Amino acid sequence: MPADLVHLVRHGEVHNPDHVLYGRLEGFGLSDLGHRMAAAAVTGLAGHPVTALFASPLQRAQESAAPWAEAFGLDIRTEPRIIEPTNRFEGKRMNLRTLANPRYWHLLRNPRVPTWGEPFVDVAARMLAAMTDAREAVDAGEVVMVSHQLPIWMAHRALASEPLHHDPRKRRCSLSSITTFAFVDGRFTEVGYQERGAALLADATDLGAV
Repeated sequence: MPADLVHLVRHGEVHNPDHVLYGRLEGFGLSDLGHRMAAAAVTGLAGHPVTALFASPLQRAQESAAPWAEAFGLDIRTEPRIIEPTNRFEGKRMNLRTLANPRYWHLLRNPRVPTWGEPFVDVAARMLAAMTDAREAVDAGEVVMVSHQLPIWMAHRALASEPLHHDPRKRRCSLSSITTFAFVDGRFTEVGYQERGAALLADATDLGAV
């Protein structure tokens, strides 16, 4: 039988002293706090039969997957379909000064797509395809997939039949959180959400997500 559950895990805090939108840029690994958050996340599935581990190719996701690999004795399988979306604002500080600059206004013309990066519908489609393949890649147990805030949130909204466009400030997908899905009646259904690193969130900075 395929996996019973698929757990989408967000990476921990990123070392980002300039507070830029890091997107797919290289060189953005976890901070010391981020490593602690990633380790805390693993405790959320202690005792679970995790039989496969997938991670986005980006450094912060690979580093966040390392505690899972150690805890469950698994290799990290790199899955490019769960990577952070592209974004034309990569490397810039996302503040009022940036948004007020006329040179960027054409990127903001339609936030429902959005026009500044990979379309939400494409992000959702690749996430659901990766989740389906990951579930079917094992004979039993549960699967962990370490990804990023927006891809996880797109999977959540798509499977909840909610509009994909949204207010980024209202995403329920904190650093090192775990969003869990079961496959019921031929489709994924969300069955759980937990923040094992909640005690660490007060000291965390989360400004670079797409």
